[in-house]
Amino acid sequence: MKLNFTGKNMEVTEALKEVTSKKLRKLDKYFNKDVEGNVVYSVERNWKILEITIDLPGTILRVEEASDDMYAAIDKAVDVLERQIRKYKTRLQRRQQAGETIRFENVMPLEEDEREKPRIVRTKRFAMKPMSAEEAVLQMELLGHNFFVFRNADSEEVSVVYKRKDGNYGLIEPEF
Repeated sequence: MKLNFTGKNMEVTEALKEVTSKKLRKLDKYFNKDVEGNVVYSVERNWKILEITIDLPGTILRVEEASDDMYAAIDKAVDVLERQIRKYKTRLQRRQQAGETIRFENVMPLEEDEREKPRIVRTKRFAMKPMSAEEAVLQMELLGHNFFVFRNADSEEVSVVYKRKDGNYGLIEPEF
């Protein structure tokens, strides 16, 4: 796995890079070829925050963990990533056994500057391949987002799935 390391409000030491690389190497068994990952270390107040994003063909895995110790955050993040990968792999296998094709798209959140009045600071464009609502929910969960925009395979219309406060999911379908 090719990793890019970044530090926010802190300097990234070689020791941190080495420990993170070593821990993430155990996930290499899940990938057929080299994938790229981004690791962001940050410090906010007394919390050490680690964010890992792995770009896979057709999807993105992302985890963010906070702890009072960066090494503990690394351990927690790798555990969560491994669970996500197993979940993703299991669902892919089920879909392939059922004869379906699963596709995922990348939707990233907008970045906001808290010091200014909220405004659109980034526009994201992405190809939207048709997928089922269940596939969209899986992609939303893998990204760790609260909503996901996708093209519904049944209606060919743009739809949105979102996580409800009660823990269930909602589906927004347009009417024209």
